[in-house]
Amino acid sequence: MHKFKKANFIVLTIVILTILLSGCELESSENFQDNIGDLVVHYIDIGQGDSIFIQLPNGETSLIDGGPKANSNVVVNYLKEMKIEKVDYLIATHPHEDHIGGLPEVVKNFEIGKIYMPDKVANTAIFESLLKEIKAKDLKISVPSSGEYLIDTDDLKYQVLAPNGEKYENTNDYSIVSKITFKDNSFLFTGDAEKTSEKEMIGKGYDLTADVLKVGHHGSSTSTTEEFLLKVDPDYGVISLAKDNKYGHPHKEIIELLNKKGIDILRTDELGNIIIKSDGKDIEILNGYSKENSIKETVYEEENYIGNKNTKIYHSPDCGSLPKEENQIIFKSKEEAEKEGFKPHEKCIK
Repeated sequence: MHKFKKANFIVLTIVILTILLSGCELESSENFQDNIGDLVVHYIDIGQGDSIFIQLPNGETSLIDGGPKANSNVVVNYLKEMKIEKVDYLIATHPHEDHIGGLPEVVKNFEIGKIYMPDKVANTAIFESLLKEIKAKDLKISVPSSGEYLIDTDDLKYQVLAPNGEKYENTNDYSIVSKITFKDNSFLFTGDAEKTSEKEMIGKGYDLTADVLKVGHHGSSTSTTEEFLLKVDPDYGVISLAKDNKYGHPHKEIIELLNKKGIDILRTDELGNIIIKSDGKDIEILNGYSKENSIKETVYEEENYIGNKNTKIYHSPDCGSLPKEENQIIFKSKEEAEKEGFKPHEKCIK
């Protein structure tokens, strides 16, 4: 694993090694037992982040990410409302707060089977908190290999497709990408994987086709290339994000690309919790979505830029080197940032 830059985080690395070597209300009134035999995927309206709960047809469960810390109670309450007691497969796609922030409370409140995380650490309090909760329950962390199957039966497969490399400049490309195939239907979960990871998956020759795509990185233009989308060829594209978020997600070019390909777009900022059910043959949207009643004109605001008050450098909203939130200042344009004496970050601003 990568080493922390600061000495006080060396302890966390030891904790990780020890673990590796040792051991809002639900919109549907149906509880977990009602859907045994079907695949039901819940894209939880967690705000600006990701949290996806999966009821597997074999009676097991999976949770991919837990959203931001501020909304930890949303995920916990959602699972408790469904009378869930155990998460069999817990995946933390990558160590960004909007994906792992709610996971410490999940680990604390539920029985956990297997935990999967990429080979990437973060020197953040929330990452430390997650590790402490995992250690407190004497659980193990597995670092999955691309191509590995978490479940491999005739009718049900749960496969990891990324990451395919060991070192990336951008933490998002460490995202664990997984695919669930249930008979004739399949779902692809991409975390925040960006263009580099997408290209690697294509190069590996994986079967990326899916009926439902969790659109990468909240609809950011850093993900979902046209080449990748052609390989996936989904009927539905689900975007998890908060309304009026500061990053300008979803980006205009991604919405236009999805529309161009005739893909139905389902957004948590517009629909709330999105629940999709498969019997292995047909896909059904359980929470009232229909293409006819959801078509609306999307109004795009100017893409924001994020300045660092300390360094006087401004960044694109998807830069991997964004300052801590307390040091951020938001600009509506490059011109506004530069008028205030900020200079562009050489790696993310072209």
